Amino acid sequence: MQEMRKHSVVNVVIAVVIAAAVAAADQITKAIVDANMTLGERVTVIPHVLDFTYIHNSGAAFGGLADHRWIFMVLSIVMIVLIAGYIALSKKITRPIVVTLAMVLGGGVGNMIDRFANGYVIDFIDVRLLPQVWMWIFNVADCFVTVGAALLLIFFIRVEIRRKK
Repeated sequence: MQEMRKHSVVNVVIAVVIAAAVAAADQITKAIVDANMTLGERVTVIPHVLDFTYIHNSGAAFGGLADHRWIFMVLSIVMIVLIAGYIALSKKITRPIVVTLAMVLGGGVGNMIDRFANGYVIDFIDVRLLPQVWMWIFNVADCFVTVGAALLLIFFIRVEIRRKK
């Protein structure tokens, strides 16, 4: 029992450190963009591949639900609480799952800070490689949420494959 509590405490510490680092990286990059670019400005980083384009996103991920910001804020808060609770209370959670959930958690917190402080999220990463396929502008928090969720999916698929063998 004592070992399980120690495992849970370590998981919470790992998750808090990662989530805080992700949220901090997100907020720092947004502050740099806000201080050095004007709204709507585009700066080419890698021609035809990557631009920084400063926009305010008043909706959800990739601009959805723009007129229903409060719905997304409530859902985000619920997801943040559920993820944090799962990390803290799960008895069989593995470290890779803790890390990926912390990535999602940190990204969610980074964007929630913007929503509460500004009423919108600062987005600036503009991938231009496939403009006919990809047309969204996003931020560091979105990257961590997306990569964390993709890794979670991979982990769960691997577990299912092992379970069926």
